Amino acid sequence: MTQPTDIRRVALALAATGVPVLPLSRGKRPVANCGNCARSACGDRPHMLAAGPCLCPRPCHGWAAATTDPDVITSAAWLPSWRTAAFLAYHPGGADLTVVDLDNDAAIAWARQELPPTRTVATTRGEHWIYRGAMRSANGVRPGVDIKSLMSYARWRGPGTGTTAPLPDTVRALLERDEPTQARMAHAFARPSLVMPSAPGGGACPHRSPAYLERGIAMAVQRIGDARAALHNTAYSVFLAVLSTHGRCGCLTDAHIQRLFAAAHARGESPRHCTDAWANARVALGM
Repeated sequence: MTQPTDIRRVALALAATGVPVLPLSRGKRPVANCGNCARSACGDRPHMLAAGPCLCPRPCHGWAAATTDPDVITSAAWLPSWRTAAFLAYHPGGADLTVVDLDNDAAIAWARQELPPTRTVATTRGEHWIYRGAMRSANGVRPGVDIKSLMSYARWRGPGTGTTAPLPDTVRALLERDEPTQARMAHAFARPSLVMPSAPGGGACPHRSPAYLERGIAMAVQRIGDARAALHNTAYSVFLAVLSTHGRCGCLTDAHIQRLFAAAHARGESPRHCTDAWANARVALGM
């Protein structure tokens, strides 16, 4: 049986290569890194892009908690997670990777005929074909084929064999049927609505002064600028924190939001990823 110390040792080695990691339970579900989410008390929903009761100050489990920071991986806060972990997972999109998850022999046969050779990892029922480049994740893009990249995680099963090839247009085309819907969503959140629920008890602003909000935005911009890796995760967690603190009283303006987007864009985050991360943070908080 794999020991927790062995899993964490592999996690540190993998994180050192720039791949964000996270612990998985025996059921291959993310292990919670805070008491509020222990035993799936939060429903595992905030990081599955659906509203839930979890209002943690930062993403504490799922793909959004994946990290390359050795101080976080070895921290006391994560120690209980490693003790209960049965497997190791990683966030492919955070490492600019895409995993084509082939779940049966027919799917593998299709890939061998239609996709360029790349790094391949054997799984219990099929194979993971890993490509260099990130894209939107989706399940069931064709029979027995899932895409795991942005806002998703995959179980780590070893380095595999072969050389990682660039993400081909053939894989991107698997999602084309959903692109009109995605385009409408991106447009809807391009200039996020600022009509927030009023605060309890009459909607009085809880901020002591405009300087309080300004400090919060400045700290958020700095955190994005200081991100060493896994920018997708950082942008999402920062947006989540800003919305959780300032998003319900009506003080957050379009100018504030554009400052956050500009900071992420300056670090290489695309406008679409910014709008998606903002939208997902709003959904996670039930806004």
